[in-house]
Amino acid sequence: MRFALHKINSLDLLPHLTLGFQVYDSCTGLHQELDGTLKMLTGQREGIPNFSCKNLSPTVSIIGHSTSTFSIINAHMLGLYGYPQISYLSTSSILSDKTLFPSFFRTVPSDAFQSKGLAQLVLYFGWTWVGLVAVDDDYGRQGIQFIKQELLRGGACVAFTEYISPNNLEHISHVTKIIKGSTAKAVISFAKDTDQVVFMEEMLRQNVTGKIFVASEAWSISNLFTMAKYSKLLSGTIGFSFHSSTIPGFREFFNSIQPFSTRQDPWTKIFWEKVFECKFFDQTILTDSWNKSRLCTGNESIESIQNIFYDISNINAAYNIYNAIHVIAQSLHDMQTCQENKGPFRNGNCSDISFKPWQLSHYIQNVKVKLSNGRELFFDQNGDPPAMYDIINWQMNTDGTTRHVKVGSYDTTQANGNSFLINTSALIWGTDQQQVPVSVCTPSCLVGFRKVLRRDLPVCCFECILCPLGQISNKTDSLDCFKCPWDKWPSAEKDRCLPKSREFLSFEERMGMTLASTSAFSSLLPISIVGIFICYKNTPIVRANNFTLSCILLMSMSLCFLSSLAFIGYPQPEKCLLRQVAFGTVFTLCVSCILAKTFMVVFAFMATKPGSSLMKWVRPRVSYMIIALSTSLQLVLCITWISFAPPFPTDNTQAQPGIIIVECNEGSPTAFWCMLGYLSFLATISFTVAFMARRLPDSFNEAKFITFSMMAFLSVWVSYIPASLSSTGKYTVAMEVFAILSSSWALLICMFIRKCFIILFRPDMNSKEHLMGKCKI
Repeated sequence: MRFALHKINSLDLLPHLTLGFQVYDSCTGLHQELDGTLKMLTGQREGIPNFSCKNLSPTVSIIGHSTSTFSIINAHMLGLYGYPQISYLSTSSILSDKTLFPSFFRTVPSDAFQSKGLAQLVLYFGWTWVGLVAVDDDYGRQGIQFIKQELLRGGACVAFTEYISPNNLEHISHVTKIIKGSTAKAVISFAKDTDQVVFMEEMLRQNVTGKIFVASEAWSISNLFTMAKYSKLLSGTIGFSFHSSTIPGFREFFNSIQPFSTRQDPWTKIFWEKVFECKFFDQTILTDSWNKSRLCTGNESIESIQNIFYDISNINAAYNIYNAIHVIAQSLHDMQTCQENKGPFRNGNCSDISFKPWQLSHYIQNVKVKLSNGRELFFDQNGDPPAMYDIINWQMNTDGTTRHVKVGSYDTTQANGNSFLINTSALIWGTDQQQVPVSVCTPSCLVGFRKVLRRDLPVCCFECILCPLGQISNKTDSLDCFKCPWDKWPSAEKDRCLPKSREFLSFEERMGMTLASTSAFSSLLPISIVGIFICYKNTPIVRANNFTLSCILLMSMSLCFLSSLAFIGYPQPEKCLLRQVAFGTVFTLCVSCILAKTFMVVFAFMATKPGSSLMKWVRPRVSYMIIALSTSLQLVLCITWISFAPPFPTDNTQAQPGIIIVECNEGSPTAFWCMLGYLSFLATISFTVAFMARRLPDSFNEAKFITFSMMAFLSVWVSYIPASLSSTGKYTVAMEVFAILSSSWALLICMFIRKCFIILFRPDMNSKEHLMGKCKI
């Protein structure tokens, strides 16, 4: 304060005015604080309410107190007279109420800013499960409630809220046990350093470790805890301290202090004796303790005792006092430079040297002071300055003690919302990994999971549930899972949607290639048999089996084998439209030929009876009529089907999760089953008639082979029905292709393999005698 006044008085800021000061010591007593305030208002050695001595130099402003409780008492009384009061260290948010304290200002931010900043600092590091501890007084309760509100607003949760009283050791022990047993790693402590001492001693006694303390400004740079015994507990502590800056010229002024250079200044000698642990000779006080003390010479060097206790380069309280003096000086300057008729008061008046205290309060409210660090100091409507704090990190020295390192700042004046400026690389935590500690009730749910709140617990305590089938969550701590689009499917981690694989029976895959090769190879066998029949056309066994009808049957069998190829490959619209029609038509042709053979066997036997009129039914054209009529009915059914409900390709996303089955929708399932039903009906008739004719004479014994062939044919297709219903995707198509090939092979083997064997390898059995009954075919 002396340095600031000396500097101002040496400038031309206040011409014809000199600033002086009076200092009163409250001695931490409220009654003495009130008495000193009244004395300043009265201007005499005794305080007299509502009286002011006009003969003395006027008191323009009062600076103080450092403690909020004392400042509140002063502000109530000074507000009645409109005397401006500027505190350099009182932070209680109550003092921001202008209705109660109209003339109160301060050069230190309100606790409301600090509480909000501390809460945001905790959220900045991702700590959502936080413990709160505060001193059990107005300072602690108000500060911690502000912090709690900001934490809850920011989505964090409070594990516990405890208040400590230095005089209640039992309760302090109880609070320490709560902190030790809590899963919360981050603990905000809103208390003064002197209140923390007993609390920290109990923490050491109970060996509390693994906690990160977040300190309020009242103890964040306290030297009471820099000793090595606290380093294990407090190393890594982070907190706020009031922003400070170097005061230009103060170091030189400080170093030039001499105890004998000023008169009527008891503080310099007291300071000197305290710092150098000596005594100035005073013959009026001769005691044993004085005789044992070292004498002060006045020549001791202040520069030699500059350590962490007397580091004048960064003293927060001194910087705030320095700024308070400059606020008063600038306000007086603004008052002096007021232009008549342009003043702020009624009728544009200005105030003169005999101004009223409330008039100076008006100027202080609107003052703007350029600080030495380039920032601007002003007051908002509540008398609070812009809030800026230094962020302090407690780091361990090599000798085990701790030091306070500035690692960032918190500035509420930043318009872009970037209030925090933190050098994370400069941070040193108390953990072995030197990574940001984690303080959460439940670790974050990873992508692919969703949060489910647990009953009777805060929202920060939850369970992580894996997203159900077909759903994803692409961010941590997601509350819901989301379905993928119809053509996409979750990845294995369920964090993104990937295109579904498209499945169909392809020529390129092993199963499709095998079926296609089998189909192509099999289609050549009936043609080969036709060639054999042509070569041996005039032999008895070929002539006895109706050469023309057999060739038609063999060619239809070849087409049956080839029809299976329409089911392999990508389901094109044309392929979907014709494949079932082609399958149904060629198989009907094949079965119709067998049906014609069956009837011809029966008619031939019955025509041999004397007086039979069925001879005309044994003619070849009857066979052709049966074939044409049976095939035409199937063809009409298929044409009707594709005319009114044609099959079409479709993407089936329901049959198999994660796969799009590209398949042919049959259009009308009824028409499809009618087609198969009609085919089965023809085969059943053939089987029934052939079965009834199986015991006819040997020359007509082809009925036996027809019986076996129809039995095999029907067995294959009866087995296909449950197999196709129980399979999905390409396997359903593969089952139908397999059924086509199997039934075609059954017909081929039962009807023609034995005949080919006789023709090629047993020509002795290919005779008329053998066919007439000597041997069986």
